[in-house]
Order: sequence, then structure tokens, then C-alpha cells
Amino acid sequence: MTKSKPKVQPYTGRRVRHETARSYDEVLAALRAAVGDATKGELGAAARECTTQQAFEQRMQEVAGDSGFMLFAEMDHGAWLKIFGVRRKVMRWIFGNPVIAYTMLKHDITAGLFAPIEFLLFENESGSGATLVYDLPSSLMVISDNPPLLEAAKALDRKFAELVERVV
Repeated sequence: MTKSKPKVQPYTGRRVRHETARSYDEVLAALRAAVGDATKGELGAAARECTTQQAFEQRMQEVAGDSGFMLFAEMDHGAWLKIFGVRRKVMRWIFGNPVIAYTMLKHDITAGLFAPIEFLLFENESGSGATLVYDLPSSLMVISDNPPLLEAAKALDRKFAELVERVV
């Protein structure tokens, strides 16, 4: 058996932080109102059942919220952190839209490492207000010269920023 030598390609991501006076609960409720819920396997079902791109895109449009995004998974870090004495609300979301993801993956399949996208929402330490943090998708996906990928990823950056501005 031959051993493969890994190739390491360094890159620099950019972290975005939005602090708001809105409470954690208000921001989370606004997110839930804007983002569709695909946590019950809707993507897998659509992949199995839809036989055309048009049918798949239609199904995804039905699942996505009015933001164009859908939630795939959420991790309530606050639920387990309390066991260690940390009493803060902390939620990580993995969300996106496969139709949007396709606009990037068709230019570089490795963009799939960061599609779907994610964020962390947490209650500020003071208990007043909340903070939403994410890594700018284009800064993670585009690590070499690829203008079509960069254009598609920047469109995702804008769509993500619109959602964040709306909820914070």
C-alpha cells in the first residue's frame, strides 16, 4: 500500500461579530421566523424523490424560509455548559440552501467544506444583549485564484449579512 503525503494549503479566514442590545431569545426567535426548518431530513428526502433539477429547486424553495435559508442542525451548547457551571445561552446553527451551495460547488467542490454555513449565537456575559459570530464564508471557501467561485461566495456573504442585519 502506498502512503499519501498530505498537502497543506494555509488560508486566512475572517471572523464577523455582531453585538446587539436585543436579547438572545429575541434574536433566536427572529432567526427561527426567517429560516426554514430542514432538520427532519427534508434535504435527503428531496434528493431521493426529486428526479429533475427543477423539482429539487422547487422543493428547496418550499422548505427555505423567506431569507432563502434553511436550518439543518442546531447545537445547544448552553444546555450542557451548565453542567460545568457556565450559565449562558449558546446556540450553534448549521444552515444554508443546497441550491445556493451549488453556485459555489460547481466551481470548486471543496467549497463544500464550508457549505452549509454556520454561526454561533450567545447571550452576552452580562446577561444583557446577544452576540452573533460567524466566519465569512468567502474567506473560508476561496483560498486560491477562482473568480467565479469568489463571485458566488461573495453573493452568499451578502445574503448571510442581510439575514444577520435583519435579526440583530
